[in-house]
Amino acid sequence: MLSPGVQLGNRYRLDERIASGGMGDVWRGTDQVLGRTVAVKSLLPALLDEPGFAERFRGEARTMATINHPGVVDVYDFGSDQQIAFLVMEYVEGDALSATLGRVGRLTPARTMALLAQAADALHAAHEKGIVHRDVKPGNLLVRPNGTLVLTDFGIARSELVGQLTAAGSVLGTASYISPEQATGAVATPASDVYALGVVAYQCLAGRRPFEGENPLEIAMKHVRDNPRALPGDIPPQVRAIVERAMAKDPAARWPSAAALAIVARQAKLALSQQARGGRPISGVPASPAAPSARAQVPTPAPRPQPRPPVTPARPPVGPRPTMVAHPAPQARPPVGPRGAAPVPQPRPPHNPNPMGYGRPPAAPPPAPPRRSRSGLWTTAILVAVLVILCSGVISFWYRKYAAGAADAPGSVSVSVTSGAVRAYGGDYPVRTSYRREVRLQPAGGGSTTSEGRETR
Repeated sequence: MLSPGVQLGNRYRLDERIASGGMGDVWRGTDQVLGRTVAVKSLLPALLDEPGFAERFRGEARTMATINHPGVVDVYDFGSDQQIAFLVMEYVEGDALSATLGRVGRLTPARTMALLAQAADALHAAHEKGIVHRDVKPGNLLVRPNGTLVLTDFGIARSELVGQLTAAGSVLGTASYISPEQATGAVATPASDVYALGVVAYQCLAGRRPFEGENPLEIAMKHVRDNPRALPGDIPPQVRAIVERAMAKDPAARWPSAAALAIVARQAKLALSQQARGGRPISGVPASPAAPSARAQVPTPAPRPQPRPPVTPARPPVGPRPTMVAHPAPQARPPVGPRGAAPVPQPRPPHNPNPMGYGRPPAAPPPAPPRRSRSGLWTTAILVAVLVILCSGVISFWYRKYAAGAADAPGSVSVSVTSGAVRAYGGDYPVRTSYRREVRLQPAGGGSTTSEGRETR
């Protein structure tokens, strides 16, 4: 008999019993090697006495460990100790769907379709590995606090002892979700899991199971012969059709796979969410300039067709240079929203510096004169200064020469004129001059005296 504190496999300590089922109990335990919380499922000792059960259990446990899907619980280890076989799995924080239904009674269609899609995805991952769950029920669907669903407690190596519907109390839950082919003794297939998942969806929508009875055998036979009671009238037709097809008596009439069921359930969830938001695609506009990312949820009707404006013929151009002038296009009136809806501000058109369309653009301002650099100004100033100095020197030289000539004859001014001889061939050489004429001015208006002479060497 297991109790808290018992250690299995010299590694896993049992802390608290959290569930009981037809194959054994489920404990919250501690992996003392890795220091993590795990879920330990202990199998009934009577199962180990069945020939070949332990080998089948070990083989399918290894197959389960190969499934890598966020909706399927991870399998860590398998072993036996003290004549007890146990399976170590991931510990999932959350409540079983059966506990949630026990508190609230029923779920909304949108929430039911969301959980149905997640469970179908998890089943499809197991079916691809060749594993049939065979025990889909609300107690094996764990819902985390964030709303995600995890499928647990696969019916690994289902024993004939556990499968007997007459076992008192041990398979009552299984009989309520068993497929018609399983109830008649046929082998469970992936379609059997689809049927059981449809029964779970039915219970979430109606708040009750489709069939009730005094014992598991009676309930199982109702799954074979009877039709379930109709779902409540507030269930949308599209959701009702999904559940009814999943619960078809003939496996061939059900959804072809768990993946197909997940797709239609997710589409129904999306459609219900859109109807809850108004039934139409939502288009938004900026709520304020300060927060352009925030958008107001304002329904926008389809714009009305606007009549085309009449075409006005352009006047012939006047002047030497023809200019094409296009009239501004008329502004389209904003669509009129439904009565009572808030007005939607229209974006202001961008500023057009050329309001005449294709007309001549305004003349550009004249370019500014180039700025001279400081080095050019200094060079110009230096050249001007040099020119001033040269002019001053030339003027001073001629002034001194004039003063020196006046000093030779006191009171008179002498002006010399030199004339040279002209050769017969027309050449004139001032350096060969042999004739000199001198005019001397007398002071105080005394007139002038002239002297001429030939220069001799």
